[in-house]
Amino acid sequence: MLHLIKLSVGPKDVAALVALQKERLRTDPPLRAWTRMFPKRIAEITDGGSIYWVIGGFVRVRQRILEIREEAWDDTTQCAALVLDPTLVPVEARPTKAFQGWRYLKPEEAPPDIAADRPPAIGLDRLPPRLRKDLAELCLI
Repeated sequence: MLHLIKLSVGPKDVAALVALQKERLRTDPPLRAWTRMFPKRIAEITDGGSIYWVIGGFVRVRQRILEIREEAWDDTTQCAALVLDPTLVPVEARPTKAFQGWRYLKPEEAPPDIAADRPPAIGLDRLPPRLRKDLAELCLI
């Protein structure tokens, strides 16, 4: 199994990603995310791998990758379509610097899922994500 990590371009928070994906699923199923570069390790990715979304400078959620197939954008440029499970799974937030495209992510390097029965956030976890990010960049937390 192997994962991908990718910046979520456009949505500024998880709620915006959810809304965008709901609309895409409604208007153009199945739910897909497109990328210019085609992964070479497809069998490993589709064997239980997920895409980890970086939103606002932090890895926030992941989605299972069900299939990777060739498609074309409107201008006929070839691209990879990552067919996604619509379920977004929250993960422990991890700061991540911006990068282009996607990267492979080994399972042992992926942030763990947040359990559904996890107690409510306390302390620093209650701070807004942007403030936590700014404080972390200043090495204050």
